Formats: sequence, C-alpha cells, structure tokens
Amino acid sequence: MKNIPALQTRLEEVIREFNADSGTVHVIENGILMLSASVGIPDQVKTIVAAVPIGKGMAGLAAQRNEPVTSCNIQTDKTGDVRPGARATNMSGALVVPIRDANGTVRGTLGIGVQREYTYTAAETEKLFAEAAKLAALG
Repeated sequence: MKNIPALQTRLEEVIREFNADSGTVHVIENGILMLSASVGIPDQVKTIVAAVPIGKGMAGLAAQRNEPVTSCNIQTDKTGDVRPGARATNMSGALVVPIRDANGTVRGTLGIGVQREYTYTAAETEKLFAEAAKLAALG
C-alpha cells in the first residue's frame, strides 16, 4: 500500500459512495499507523493523526482488534475509544475498519465520518470492509 495518490483517489470515491463528510486511510509503517490519505480533515487534526500508535483512538483500536470500531457520535462518546483528535474533526458518526491483505494481516485502517449523529448498519460495515480490501489490493 505504497501508492499514496491511488489511496487518495480511492478514498475520495469511498467518501462519495457513503455520502460521508470525511475519511482517512492509515497505513502501518514500522508498527505505527501513518496517515496516507485524507478527505475533510482539518490541517491541525492531520498533524494530530499523522502517526497513530496501534491501540490508540479509533484507527489504532481497529488495527489492534482487527475489527470495526464505530461511534454514533464521537463528540459525546464515553467508551474511551475516541481520542481528542477525532473530536477535533467536528464529525459525529464514525466507522473505522482494518485494511487486511489477502492473508488477513492488518496493513492499515480505513475510516469515514459524517457531521450528524449516525449509526452504521452491518451492511454498511461490510461494504466498508469491501472498500478496505480494494485499498489493500492497490499495494
């Protein structure tokens, strides 16, 4: 997953498909999730989420757990999964899934968000997993 322009282009397509307001692609490099593509993320937040430790925040937890992490409203979430950087995006509904290679190994994360309170359905989660698989194939 080294082709950053292709990741950006595909993320923009995902944002349109999901009618989302923002999104990120993080790629694991040397055990850290590195921001590789983004849409609708303020510059000050990009600085915060440029390098995310595995296990921290929604992206880090999705990578660590190898499962989706979601919040219907990250502004009021009390689970501990949401970090201040996510709240600074002013998004509410958010979903992050791991990006897995053909062997099932986590290579990064794909996250989307909307400005309204929103709970993603199981079907939407599966669709985002399918988009994550497409991202994995780019690399």
